[in-house]
Amino acid sequence: MDFDFIKELGYKALDSRLKRISDRMSHDVRKFYKEFGIDVEPNWYLIFMLLQKKQEMSITDIAEPLGYSHPSVVVIIKKMTEKGYLIIKKDSIDKRKQLVSLSPKAIEMLPQLRQIWDSCEKAILQLLVNDLSIFSYLDTIDQELKNDSFHHRFKQEYLKSIDS
Repeated sequence: MDFDFIKELGYKALDSRLKRISDRMSHDVRKFYKEFGIDVEPNWYLIFMLLQKKQEMSITDIAEPLGYSHPSVVVIIKKMTEKGYLIIKKDSIDKRKQLVSLSPKAIEMLPQLRQIWDSCEKAILQLLVNDLSIFSYLDTIDQELKNDSFHHRFKQEYLKSIDS
């Protein structure tokens, strides 16, 4: 690919550039899982890791530390449950709340998955040439967007442009 319009746009296409990188990586992880006969999706990794650490959590308690919306976590949880990786039960105190935990199938697969994730992490570190400074930039962007949403910033700039 000689002409890269997204790259040419630079910071103006930051979201598209990050999405493209994310999509490439997810596609390749999905391809790896398929190649090795592993019936798991790339975006399940965080749920596996979180439930491995916390054992049992509500959907809201899963969504919060990941920064995901409740509906998107519901979709992931549903798919993982259908594949037999999660168990969902009602909370004994609050019957409206559903508690999610890893199934025996998931627990049995964890050693293999940990080995895969470790290899993936090493490949990411290779890509970054052992330079983790990108994360300080991402942390800054994350914090700035928490302090003042992109919607608000974008709208303010637009309103300034139509006032002048």
